[in-house]
Amino acid sequence: MARTLRSASPAPAAEAPGVGAWFRNLQLSGFTVTIFLLIVAGLVVLAPSLRILVEQRQQIAELERAVAEQQAAVDELETEIDRWQDPAYIEAQARGRLLYVYPGDISYLVIDDGLTAQSGDGQPISDEIQTTRVEWTRALLSSFVTAGLTDLPADSLVSPAFEGAQ
Repeated sequence: MARTLRSASPAPAAEAPGVGAWFRNLQLSGFTVTIFLLIVAGLVVLAPSLRILVEQRQQIAELERAVAEQQAAVDELETEIDRWQDPAYIEAQARGRLLYVYPGDISYLVIDDGLTAQSGDGQPISDEIQTTRVEWTRALLSSFVTAGLTDLPADSLVSPAFEGAQ
């Protein structure tokens, strides 16, 4: 008998030998597909519940933080109430806030503490009378002439400067 020799055809060179061979040899049974579908269905069913759980945990943490802040405020107010139970504290507050004194005590109230008062723009307020060296008639006439002959808007006009003015 004559035998015919068959030669095996070589594998294509473009395909990677490791990944392609592993993927081709992968055999899926019905049980494997069923388990995979059950896992996916479980994730789909549980995902909204897990999201709600995380949101509720965040809300609980925020509420616990608010409760802690309010408890700190209550503790501070209780400390203030305890201070007001002390007669020495009440006496100190009456002397400091209301300027109360005991009979026979002499109280001094300092009205001018030596600081110079400041005006709204930060310049010291002068206690001397100042006069300007501007002729009012000339300023009035200049204002009339400027207002009548200019084409500029009113907010760009400035008062005229005179010699001798400070």
